[in-house]
Amino acid sequence: MRLLVTQVPTDRETGPLAIVFALGTAQTIAWASSYYLPAILAAPIARDLGLAPTYVFGALSGALVISGLLGPRVGHAIDTFGGRGLLAVSNLVFVAGLLLLSVAHGVVVLVAAWVLLGIGMGMGLYEAAFATLARIYGSNARRTITGITLIAGFASTLGWPLTTWLAAEYDWRVACQVWAAIHICLALPLNLSLPRAVPWDQQPRPDPGASPISGQQSETFAMVLLAYMFAAASFVSSGVSAILPTMLVAFGATPAQALLAGTLVGPAQVGARLLEAGWLGRFHPLLSARLAMLMNPIGVVALVAGGPLLASTFTVLYGAGNGIITIARGTLPLALFGPAGFGRRVGMISLPSRATGALAPLALGVMVERFGSSALWISAVASISAFFALLLLRADQTK
Repeated sequence: MRLLVTQVPTDRETGPLAIVFALGTAQTIAWASSYYLPAILAAPIARDLGLAPTYVFGALSGALVISGLLGPRVGHAIDTFGGRGLLAVSNLVFVAGLLLLSVAHGVVVLVAAWVLLGIGMGMGLYEAAFATLARIYGSNARRTITGITLIAGFASTLGWPLTTWLAAEYDWRVACQVWAAIHICLALPLNLSLPRAVPWDQQPRPDPGASPISGQQSETFAMVLLAYMFAAASFVSSGVSAILPTMLVAFGATPAQALLAGTLVGPAQVGARLLEAGWLGRFHPLLSARLAMLMNPIGVVALVAGGPLLASTFTVLYGAGNGIITIARGTLPLALFGPAGFGRRVGMISLPSRATGALAPLALGVMVERFGSSALWISAVASISAFFALLLLRADQTK
């Protein structure tokens, strides 16, 4: 198998900090204008189109499935040609989807807009960004992957207030159009500023010491374990996020306490990513991922034992686990398999997680209706099962 070699930046090329800033900012815009958009605009869109808000969230779920199906092909394209051009094209697809959404007056155009946005998400969210960094830095991409998640972790923090203000001052259609303009004026130039892929025959040979050590596990077995782990993590993250305030109230918290506890999720995610960039960065990503999968079960036990007094403890642990797992989506496959074929592998591994993430809010919502607060134990069991899957993985995985 031909190894993917590392592109080593020279003094004339864009430095890693500039690349992290550019790609992190572009990712912030991509997430804020797609995945996080319905949280603010679902109600006004549904009201204007005479639909139930579930139609809008259902369209988002469909977009997530589309993005997952595109993942392996997008990853393979980045492995072959680099990610600069593809990420730039994703901005144009986002623009088309947002502009189409802004002129929607019925279900057909609404669905068509989210199909385009789903294509844009498949081409332009984290998996594509991680593959782009692996194509540039090879086995040394871990720190840059962590760096862009630190910046893009503020997508909801920055995007929700801006979307809310635009919808309140103007309307939701203008909000979509402004996000389209931001893609053209800011995100597109930032993605175009990324380094071009160096031709294979001009790239330096990789450092043999940077390649993963041969082990006893098959690649297929390891990829199945990773796919299951990320699918379980996505189920927990998407499902619990959707029902978090309601769940905390069910455990005895007041609405004010639930809101306060919920605001700690974001800072906890960023804090955990800073920890990953610092102390945890000295260890294999398997350690970080295993610790992250234990956070939610420990938080559930604390919440059950302490009730509303420990609601904030639960949200901090839950947020910290989410923050690290987001990074692990890029760093763990890179450490286990190396940079060769990284984009295709990540796309294949991420496909089940897109599906579970799309279905989780509905599934956990139904479980809450049937089992009440006990539904939170289901998320804990899912996290524990993912932890045991990680225990079966070896750090000396073959490529």
